[in-house]
Amino acid sequence: MLAHQRGAADAFAELFARYRQPVFGFFRRRLEHAARAEELAQEVFVAVLRGTERWEPRASVRTWVFSIALKMLWAERRRAAREAGAVAIEAVDAGRVSAASAGGPAESDAALMVRQAVARLEEGEREVLLLREYEQLRYDEIAALLGVPVGTVRSRLFRARMALKELLTDKAGTTDEHR
Repeated sequence: MLAHQRGAADAFAELFARYRQPVFGFFRRRLEHAARAEELAQEVFVAVLRGTERWEPRASVRTWVFSIALKMLWAERRRAAREAGAVAIEAVDAGRVSAASAGGPAESDAALMVRQAVARLEEGEREVLLLREYEQLRYDEIAALLGVPVGTVRSRLFRARMALKELLTDKAGTTDEHR
């Protein structure tokens, strides 16, 4: 990042190569559509280019990049909520009911169970769990990203893991009973 700030042409290419897949994965695990995840990942790097001067060497590049991604995710969720509300109003006005369709590739039963269980977690706990387990961020990086103390990260992560275990145990028990 320092080299990029100084104008080294290949430095941004290295940043992009290093963080492209993790940033895409960040969005892909949180959004239904892969194409939108790819668009947002690209927007993160546009923001990195525009915000190069604002990055300070005391901040971890990884934390800074993921903080940009997290802010974009929050904006995307607000936009999606507004659009969902508008679509629902239009559907009611037109007297029709729309059904959501699964647009992603077929998932294994286990992966689907985990995805559904993670989706049922409380938002703060879910975000900490995803940042730790999927993005592999350290506790201090998560704390900086979310603006909470490290102890809060630890307790949310513990609660998320316990809740996830309970949800998956309940789900597995229900599946076994139906066989």
